[in-house]
Amino acid sequence: MKQIVVTVVYALRERATEVELQLPEGATVAQALARSGLAALHPEADIAQCPVGIFGKAVATHAIVADGDRIEVYRPLLAEPKEQRRKRATRSRER
Repeated sequence: MKQIVVTVVYALRERATEVELQLPEGATVAQALARSGLAALHPEADIAQCPVGIFGKAVATHAIVADGDRIEVYRPLLAEPKEQRRKRATRSRER
């Protein structure tokens, strides 16, 4: 069976972990995540529950990966971006 190469990335504020993998053609995002070992490298994160994407586009874990894909594991947001903008706008008006 033909093999493909993908990269799985988990980024923290101060650093990122990138793991390059060879997988059989037709592998899924879930299989790539399991094979990457990110759950063991980052036990503080629930990798299985984090949203994922390929090159910045959100995908489901059952999505098929292609040769050269960059699978990204996203951290939960600490604050809602729209709410943060509202707070900044309110503070700037108060000055």
